[in-house]
Amino acid sequence: MVTLRRPDTLSTLLDQAATSLIDVVSSLQTTGGGRHGDGVARLVLTGGGAGIGLLERIRELEDADSRIDWSRVHVFFGDDRNVPVDHEDSNEGQARDALLNHVDIPEANIHGIGLDGGEMEEAARAYEQLIEELAPKGFDIHLLGMGHEGHINTLFPHTDAVRETQRLVIAVTDSPKPPAERVTLTLPAVRRAEQVWLLVSGKDKAQAAKAIVDRANFEEWPAAGAEGTADTLLYLTDDAATAL
Repeated sequence: MVTLRRPDTLSTLLDQAATSLIDVVSSLQTTGGGRHGDGVARLVLTGGGAGIGLLERIRELEDADSRIDWSRVHVFFGDDRNVPVDHEDSNEGQARDALLNHVDIPEANIHGIGLDGGEMEEAARAYEQLIEELAPKGFDIHLLGMGHEGHINTLFPHTDAVRETQRLVIAVTDSPKPPAERVTLTLPAVRRAEQVWLLVSGKDKAQAAKAIVDRANFEEWPAAGAEGTADTLLYLTDDAATAL
């Protein structure tokens, strides 16, 4: 089941999601809970306008009143382009600029995919092993943006990547959205998260948002296959809700 949250604008969405994420992380740290019961938050970040905007808003809130113990946060990435981290297209690089370089998170707790423009399969295998070691029970929150056709991470409609059922991380050489070479977490990895949060804004995403709510075929609408073990939150602005 999808829990629908209805901010009116993207700005309101970012405010609500940032506040909620800080609440969830600080609460599990205080209680010693979380997916692994150790008070350590394991988060998967996403790129795109909403994903990076959310990180910027978290930074603003933490600058004003820090409530998160960043030494007990491990950060992973839903996907990344096959470029070095200092490239403008790097999701990790954008996340560092927006948030991670500005909070007291240990470098060892930032788990990038390690792409550099070269061969990707080895990096995908290594990242899968890293997830198995550091997040064997899954993630606390997996953040997801969404494209107009319903893609999440690098999981596009009617592709081998969205149909993957075993591996947690795979290399993609033919992404419909350039650049073509990427490494992505798969739906099996997404579904290991306790909470999945979809951040959706824009009138061009209305049909895909309806597909999420209707739990449509995930091969046609990949975002419809994203669900958490405890909750699936859809943050949906007014302009993206016109098809509901």
